[in-house]
Parts: sequence; C-alpha cells; structure tokens
Amino acid sequence: MTDLLAARSQMGLSLAFHMIFATVGIGMPLLMVIAEGLWMRTGDEMYLTLAKRWAKGTAILFAVGAVSGTVLSFELGLLWPGFMKFAGPIIGMPFSLEGFAFFFEAIFLGIYLYGWTRIGRVAHWLAGVGVALSGMLSGMFVITVNAWMNTPTGFELDAAGAVVGIDPYAAMMNPSSVGQVTHMICAAYLATGLMTAGIHAWYLLKEKGNLFHRRGLAVGLVVAGVATALQPVTGHLVAHAVAHNQPVKLAALEAQWETIDGAPFTIGGWPDEEAEETYYAIEIPKLLSLLAYSDPNHRVMGLKEVPKEDRPPVAVTHFAYQLMLACMGAASVTVGIGALLVLFRRKIPLDTPYLWLVVLTAPAGMVGIEAGWTATEVGRQPWVIHGVMRTADAVTPVTGIQITFLVFTLLYIVLGVMCWFLLHRQFLHSPHDQVEDGT
Repeated sequence: MTDLLAARSQMGLSLAFHMIFATVGIGMPLLMVIAEGLWMRTGDEMYLTLAKRWAKGTAILFAVGAVSGTVLSFELGLLWPGFMKFAGPIIGMPFSLEGFAFFFEAIFLGIYLYGWTRIGRVAHWLAGVGVALSGMLSGMFVITVNAWMNTPTGFELDAAGAVVGIDPYAAMMNPSSVGQVTHMICAAYLATGLMTAGIHAWYLLKEKGNLFHRRGLAVGLVVAGVATALQPVTGHLVAHAVAHNQPVKLAALEAQWETIDGAPFTIGGWPDEEAEETYYAIEIPKLLSLLAYSDPNHRVMGLKEVPKEDRPPVAVTHFAYQLMLACMGAASVTVGIGALLVLFRRKIPLDTPYLWLVVLTAPAGMVGIEAGWTATEVGRQPWVIHGVMRTADAVTPVTGIQITFLVFTLLYIVLGVMCWFLLHRQFLHSPHDQVEDGT
C-alpha cells in the first residue's frame, strides 16, 4: 500500500466512522424534541419517557462524535498539509462557524440533559430545539466545505499560482452548496428516523402491546417519511450541479463511456475499465439527460472524452452510487407501505410482516449515506479540489502512514464497541409497565 493510498484509506475510514455520529447528531435531537412536544401537548407520559431515553442516547453519540470529529480535524493538517495550505484561508470561515455551532450544541445539550426539573417546560423544550438547530447548522457548515471542493469558487490565482481575492461567502455559497446541504440534512433525518423505527420495531416483534415502542415506531416513521418525500427534490439539485460542473463525475456515476444525445439512466451493470464498456446494465432511454439537464435530448459527456489519468475509479463510483439508489428505494418502499396502512386503518401498522420489513430496512438510510459519500468523494478523484489541486499533490511527504492507518482502525473498533455497549445498557432497554391492545 502506497503512502497516498494509506492516507486516503485512513481519511476514508475516519470519515465513514464519524459520518454515523454526525448523522445521528443531526437527526436524533429532532426526534427527542418532537417526543417532548407531543408530551406537552397530549400529556402522554410515554412521550416523555421517549424524550428522556433519546436524550441519553444523543449524549452518548455526541460524545463519541466529538472524539471522532477531533481526530478528523487533526488528520486534515497531518495527512493533507498541501490542501490546508492552499484552502485554509478560503474555507476557514465555515470551519470556524462549525466550531461555534458545535459549542452551542454542547451548551444546549447540557441544559437539556440536566434541566428537566430545574427550568420550565417551554424553556426546556426550547433548549432541545437549540440542540436540534445547532446540530443541523454544524452539519451545514461542514458540508459547504465539501461542496466547495467539488465546485471551488470565491478566490483567484495570480500569475505565480498563489491564492488572491478571497471571498469566503462566495466560497460557502458555491454552486454545489444548496444541493449538497439539503440532500445531506434530509438524508440524516431519513437515516435516523428509519434506524430508530427499526429498533422499536424489533422490540415490538416480541411485545406488540408495549406503548414505549409503539410511540417510538410512530415518531421514527413519520420523520423518515417526510425526509424520504423530500429526497428526490434535493437529489435533483445535486444531480443538476454535478452535471453542469463535474461532467466526468456524472459519467463515472452512470458508467457512461460514450458521449451521446439523450443519454439513458443506468440501473446496475458491471463497468469494465479496461474494455471501456458496462455489461449487464438496464438502461432507461433518455432519462439521464432528462434528470441531469431537464432535457431528454441533451448531450451527456462520456468517460472516453478524458484521459484515463483524469478519470475517477469508475467501478467504485458506480457501485457506490447504485447502492445509494437501492437504499433510497428500500426506505421509500418501507415508509410508503407504512403510510398506506395508516391511511386505510387509521392506526400504526403492527403486522408482523411489516415490522420485519422495518427491521430489515432500518440500516438502509445509514448505508445509503455512506455509499453516497463514497460516490461523491471517489467520483471527484484524482482531484482533492476539483480542477485545481490533485490529491497526490495534497498528501503529506511523511512516510509510514500505513502504521497510523492500522492504529486508527483499532481505535475506531474500540470506540464502536464501547458506544454499542453504552447504548445497549442506557438507551435500548424499555419500560414494560404500560401496554395496550390498540393504538
């Protein structure tokens, strides 16, 4: 393994691990605020129990996320000094704002956790709203940095290649920001809601009369359902930005080798990068041109238009993208069936087959996020800043990164096991003193 590959692997592992906690840090506070709001409105004590249990889980996940996020901040400087030297003055502002959002989130979370009997109901609920908003803003600011890496704006280069004329606001509001931010925020709510619903559905398979899990299932499915309905809109914004600013990435996502008018949308398929062909794919005529350019006959550039050294790893990009779409489809089916059952029955579906469906698709949102980020990052290669700086030029000259990669892999395994253990003890056990036959 080369030092460049080791650095990319370590950064990828760190991001994949942190992504789980960042996602839950955005989504879980919304669920606990909704639960507490429902308790204040209805007086149902089970909603209060839900809010308190979810708050404990949020605190545990917040702590682990803080550790993994700190590791990432060090890795940016240690593994990618070339990137930070060039981009630091441009993206410093969103990183600073993310720090402020993180501190506000920690403050509001402390008030929320320890203020149940010390402040009024409304003030306590507003503290929860502060946690939810701060978590969302923290994610938004970080995502604008990644969006800038895909479509860099807000600076100029002088004759010597030095950065001049920096406009941090223009950098934050680059052409990819709105699409990536809205798409990721919705994905976080979808993934957290669906995962939460899956946990409660698992326990309902054993004890269908448990009110605690019924309420948890309902709130999780509602949040996941609303987010799922919004995802096609936000996904279209992302696709539009990629098509206009990163045509090579679009071609890699779809494993599109030829430049053609009215390009088809590819489902499945096996890209052969040596033969420059994609086998066994299902193609929907002209759909790619329609989705990407709002014109079914628009020309889409193929990978053969660019030299091989300027192409991303096509197979990894395409498979990750297809996995993301499959996960989105699974989530849509689950919440769609649930919505139909509620519409016709006027109550939460507790059928054993449906509960199993929720359990089996519970990881779909989180897996889809990991796959989507893989497609986004790998699809930008060989550039760390699209069209400006190659990844190979940004990596540290220090050798021996393979050792730190191994050490950090073990660290994340330990953190993951500890987190699961704490959640199992403090979050997943439910009260059994209140059950009913119908909801």
